[in-house]
Amino acid sequence: MTEFRHVVTSEDDGMEVRQITRQYFDFSARLRNRIKREKLTMRNGEYAEGWHKVNEGDVISITLPDEHSNFPPEDIPIDIVFEDDDLMVINKQPGIVVHPTKGHPAGTIANAISNYIEKTGDIFKIRFVNRLDRDTSGLLLVAKNAYCQNHITDQMRNGRIHKRYVAIVKGELESESGTIDLPIGRPDPNDVRRGVIESGAPSVTHYEVIQRLKNHTLVELLLETGRTHQIRVHMSHIEHPVAGDTLYGEEDRSVIGRQALHAAKLSLIHPIKKEPVEFTAPLPDDMKDAIKKLSL
Repeated sequence: MTEFRHVVTSEDDGMEVRQITRQYFDFSARLRNRIKREKLTMRNGEYAEGWHKVNEGDVISITLPDEHSNFPPEDIPIDIVFEDDDLMVINKQPGIVVHPTKGHPAGTIANAISNYIEKTGDIFKIRFVNRLDRDTSGLLLVAKNAYCQNHITDQMRNGRIHKRYVAIVKGELESESGTIDLPIGRPDPNDVRRGVIESGAPSVTHYEVIQRLKNHTLVELLLETGRTHQIRVHMSHIEHPVAGDTLYGEEDRSVIGRQALHAAKLSLIHPIKKEPVEFTAPLPDDMKDAIKKLSL
């Protein structure tokens, strides 16, 4: 259970509890209201009202409210790369949807995590910070509480989270590295496909060649923005679609049976420890096999 603590200093002496919490705990207004409603603010181990005065040496502590998700548990394997009281990082297998949708109401990563929670006796609400397409493999970040979700979302908004992907793309890229800076939007609101359109949102993808393959290229991609299908749209637009990506123009699936895209690295500031953390996930077997098949 995550607990926030502050020991009152001589400079804080005489302040109200609510002033202390606003100054030293960067909670959102919504979370502050819930903490107040559920009476989770303590002074020296006893509940404290917001108007109570503090003295030097007092310990102000706040525990975050317990939350639950309602996804039915399903016995689906998950590969946990990292877990602590605040975060869970999963290496998602391809072919599975992250979150239940109308078209995929069950058999998702959310159902798998619910099963894990039930088995371990842990208590947290499943909050996906990033999403991966069904056929994209790799690192999936889950925040275990609202504070961590908000903190990481702010990092994403301010460009402090770095996501690196590895992909096999069709054709041979001319340059060893480059940047695609083209806006992405939804040309047809009734079509799931995105595209490069003038009215789209700013979207920036950096790429670097890792290995040249037979009529293909293995590349590492760094996202500066996080639009839906961004890598797939950008690579298709420059006529190097991701191998196996039938939605964006690569019809041949003889090399690999899904889009050859893997979220390989994720770095951020841990929202509680305030220290940089980095997570990695090795290439899945189907991408390794495709690389072997295409090796010159």
